[in-house]
Amino acid sequence: MKYATLVLMGLAAATVQAADAPKFDAKRLSQDVKVLASDEFEGRGPNTAGETKTVDYLVEQFKAAGLQPGGDLAGGKRAWTQDVPLGRFEIKGPVALNLVEGGKTRSLKQGEDMAVRASMSGMKQVAFKNAPLVFVGYGVTAPERKWDDFKGMDLKGKLAVVLINDPDFEPGAGEFGGKAMTYYGRWTYKYEEMARRGALGTIIVHETAPASYGWATVKNSNTNVMYDVVRKEPLKSHAPMEAWIQRDLAASIFKSAGLDFEALKKQAQTRGFKPVELKGVTLSADYAVDAQVIKSKNVVAIRPGSKQPDQVVIYSGHWDHLGVGQPDAKGDKVYNGAVDNATGIAAMLELARAYGKAPAPARSVVFLAVTAEEKGLLGSEYYASNPLYPLASTVGVINLDALSPYGPANNFTISGSAKLELLDQLVAKAKGWNMQYSPDPKPEAGYFFRSDHFPFAKRGVPAISFGSGNDWVQGGVKAGKASEEAYTEKAYHQPADNFDPSWPFTGMARDLELLYGLGSDLANSGKWPNWAADSEFRAARDQSASLRK
Repeated sequence: MKYATLVLMGLAAATVQAADAPKFDAKRLSQDVKVLASDEFEGRGPNTAGETKTVDYLVEQFKAAGLQPGGDLAGGKRAWTQDVPLGRFEIKGPVALNLVEGGKTRSLKQGEDMAVRASMSGMKQVAFKNAPLVFVGYGVTAPERKWDDFKGMDLKGKLAVVLINDPDFEPGAGEFGGKAMTYYGRWTYKYEEMARRGALGTIIVHETAPASYGWATVKNSNTNVMYDVVRKEPLKSHAPMEAWIQRDLAASIFKSAGLDFEALKKQAQTRGFKPVELKGVTLSADYAVDAQVIKSKNVVAIRPGSKQPDQVVIYSGHWDHLGVGQPDAKGDKVYNGAVDNATGIAAMLELARAYGKAPAPARSVVFLAVTAEEKGLLGSEYYASNPLYPLASTVGVINLDALSPYGPANNFTISGSAKLELLDQLVAKAKGWNMQYSPDPKPEAGYFFRSDHFPFAKRGVPAISFGSGNDWVQGGVKAGKASEEAYTEKAYHQPADNFDPSWPFTGMARDLELLYGLGSDLANSGKWPNWAADSEFRAARDQSASLRK
């Protein structure tokens, strides 16, 4: 009886909190999206005239909201922006790839047999001859799971052949959460881990199901211009060669080395797996890389805290989109990015206005509008690598990306299936609005690793990316899913992602009450949310625990 009373009291308190939350203006949300997604902003491409317009607009709005500049520090004063130098890398000329197997040499085709990325290692010419290949399973080092695919193998001078996703994706159960992808399954982790181990190159074997996309996506994403943050020691993050290979080609190469690809994959799904050299197989490569540095900016505003101003809560979202590109069937060349992500930036501006009007919270609240998400989370990666406020004293990150401009939903979600107290707090908070949490329906696709909260998460900072619900108050799940599917098919990363004056924005206005409530609770608390004990991000957070005492 006492428990039931406590539950009712908790729900009543949550309802009161919902009633006390500031109200957000759907018309202002609409106006901000309309401006940011207009042709005048040219698709908000980094290092373009569209960036200049976008940055100026954001600074103007943050000033009007009563916030202070929170960016780069110079002469004792902060600017409204953080400079983000970006490396731009492009293969120039042909890519020569020669495979030796069984004493015979054959040429491999760029884009068809392999998808070789422009090297981001700092090398302007990638050239090597007869490099040996070593199969390293899923390429995972996970101490908290007592998992090591390398068993002391020295990869220097060698090409590491690695499987995509986690060891238990195919079995459906195991140490890595079954079908749900952990960071160890993400291709970015594979490249980073091989670089840390000094490999000459990383070759990921493509398979459609565990990758969650076909070869066409791999080809289009990896054989064009590459971007990265500017790194002091790029070889520590990127091996000279980074590439993908077709599954059937990989299997035939294994066969020529006297190995069974499928049998070895089964072995790689066990703790006892040991690396296997592909005897009699070598690869030679030769290609030139043009490397340049371009400049872009993150926009940073702050509501300073009244008691612990050095402790910060961050709302993040990316201001960039794809700029001007290939025309669609109607001849439209401007990729306006109305939903992706003018909605998230409009939401951030509305939150900033609410915090600007409210009494100062105990902790500081930072609004971080990042660049180059569409180039690979680069603005957020740069901030996380060069934080303006220490990550150890960053309480949590709430990311806003591609929110629904329609009416309210009965539910909400987050990208991925990560377990953390920040989500627990959000779920509890949402009861005040009668909203339910719906887990990511496709955690195996790795969406958790594709949004701007992730560079913080991998460094241990509790971080989530909020997603609008699909169980609409008007029309239910049927209407919500139909809208999602139509957007993905007809507008996502296409010129058709345009502002629609009929969008009501009432759902987003309601969701912002919840997100304001969560951020305000964090900003007025002395608590430090953490990851679940078995999370791959827990150790990084725990290492900085002494700095939060």
